Parts: sequence; C-alpha cells; structure tokens
Amino acid sequence: MRNTMTRTECAAYLRERDGFLILNHRRPDGDAMGCAAALCRGLRTLGKRAFVLPNPETTERYLSLVEDLYPAPGFRPDTVVAVDLAEEGILQNNAGDWAGKVQLCIDHHPSNSGYARQGWVDPAAGACGELIYFLLLELGVEITPELAEPLYIAVTTDTGCFRYKNTSSQTLRVGAALLEAGAPIDLNRTLFMKKSRGRLLLESRMIAGLEFFQAGEADIAAVTLEDLRDCAVTEEDMEDIASVAGSVRGVELSVTLREVEAGSWKVSVRTGQYSNASLVCAEFGGGGHGMAAGCTVKGSLEEVREALKAAVGRHWHALPL
Repeated sequence: MRNTMTRTECAAYLRERDGFLILNHRRPDGDAMGCAAALCRGLRTLGKRAFVLPNPETTERYLSLVEDLYPAPGFRPDTVVAVDLAEEGILQNNAGDWAGKVQLCIDHHPSNSGYARQGWVDPAAGACGELIYFLLLELGVEITPELAEPLYIAVTTDTGCFRYKNTSSQTLRVGAALLEAGAPIDLNRTLFMKKSRGRLLLESRMIAGLEFFQAGEADIAAVTLEDLRDCAVTEEDMEDIASVAGSVRGVELSVTLREVEAGSWKVSVRTGQYSNASLVCAEFGGGGHGMAAGCTVKGSLEEVREALKAAVGRHWHALPL
C-alpha cells in the first residue's frame, strides 16, 4: 500500500470522508462479517452514509449481522474500505468492480499484500475485530449492544473462543469489554459447542481418514465433494473445519484439504508452536498468519496431498517469525 496508517490517522481518514462501501473476503468468517457490520453501524452513528456490499457466500449464521446494511441498487461509493482482507485475490466474488480501487484496508494479517491505497495493518491483533473495536473508540463511538455483538463474534471466531495462540491479554480485555457492553455470553455456546448432525458425520469421516507424517507430529485430512454431498453439510457447517485435524494430541501441524470443485482444493494449515503455516502456503501463492494460513492448489487428491506434505517438510519447525 502506498501509505500505512496509525489508528489515529485511520480514524481521521474516516472522519473526513463519507459514502462508504465495505468489502470483505470469499467464504467470510465471523471476523470478516463482524468487522463489516460493526464498522458500518459505527460510521452510521457518526452520521455517515455507510453500507456493506452483500457477500453471496455469507452463511445464515452471520446474515442477520449485515442484511439491513446493504446499499440500494445503483449506489456509487465515495470511499471503498476492505476489512479482514489480506489480498485482492480473495476479494468476495461479486466485488470485481472494486479490484484495484480499494482506498483503505483495515487488517491484521502479516501477509497483507499492500493492495489498498492506504491501510491500518496490525499483525499483533488476534483478530481484525480488535482493530475495529479500538478504531470505533478512537472515533468516539459508544459501544452499544448492537455493536458489541458483531465485534465479539469477530474476536472469538478468529481466536477459537480465546483458545488459539494468537489470543493475547489485549484480546481477553477486548472480549471482557464487549461482554460488559452487552454482547450475549451464550454466543460462545452457539458458535463453538453446537454442531449439526451433518457436521458431526463429516468430522467422523475426516478423523477416520487422517494421515500422519513427520513422525506423527503432523497430520493431513481431506474433505471431498463426495463427502460434502453424503453428509449433507451446509457452508455454515464448514466453519472452522480446519480445527478437526489439529485437535489430535501431539500434532504440531495439521493440513486440511477441502475440494471446492473437481480438482481444486482449498488448503488450511494450522500450527501450534512454530510460525511455519504461512511459509508452507506461500509456496502455493497463499498466505495468512504464521500459525494459520491458507492457499488453493489444483490437482488430484493424491497429488495435492503429496505436494503439501513435501512443503511441510521443507519448512518443518521453522523458527517463530
């Protein structure tokens, strides 16, 4: 990006502008949708015209956060903002008109490619939701229950309900502040404990098919199109599917392969102690965090499996970044 900002500079930038359109990434998770919703609502409390571009891949779990924030047909923004988006290559599918035109990005991915004209990128944040929370405070926006809920969803989904290693003392303080501001505590149960029958059936298939390598310290799981059909899972059921392979005691690195179309696999890599997930995925044009990264690889299941295992071997036990 041409210019990097501090939080104060980012807030000043937003104060000076209007007519916002907020974008996020493909297959949006709770962090992406929570950030979009909270930023949009926060800007509206300041009297700004702000909207969220409908994301066709939004699941039912997050739809209620944003469905009343969509622009009217024909709306032309003055300011295009992207949240939780590391690179334009994963921009939501219907945002092609705005490729190369993002004026501001707010993100926490260390692999951010600098695609926006300006941006506030802070890799120290466990979730982009942390950044939006502090940004709204900087703007003088009161954190009401309507804002606390999407922000809490953002922070908890990207930190696995405060279980992942990207959780910091700041993350916990933000979570506590959001609960005090009115975020419902039963979100934890809804988001992290309850699963559909289809999701449980799919998990059983993944566990049965786990392949261990690197002397048992790494494993790899695959979800094929056939698995998705047989288990009758929805996109919502696929939330945090990468956590299944990583839940085995003694496994330092896990790889999850999800077939998104014939011969094309979405890859998720998760690590426990070493920051090599992004190094592995960078070999295939992807990126993310040191301990949680992704990419897309084409080929047969066996070809992709072997390519990922080889990449893991090349970056095994990389030192923390």
